Amino acid sequence: MEATTFLPLGMGLIVIGAALGIGRFTAAAAESIARQPEAADKITGAINLPLFLLEGVAILAEVFTFLMLIL
Repeated sequence: MEATTFLPLGMGLIVIGAALGIGRFTAAAAESIARQPEAADKITGAINLPLFLLEGVAILAEVFTFLMLIL
């Protein structure tokens, strides 16, 4: 088997992993805002950076996967 046959599998795992992480993180944020609505601004501010970082890691993983295809 060539390494290119595993490329769609790797891309799928990256997307599924990122989606699960972002979904769980966002669900926890929504639950905490529902419990304490007065702290919504602080919770939203504290959640934005980790969400952006998680999405950035997923994008970098996809770029590295495509680089493995090229090289």
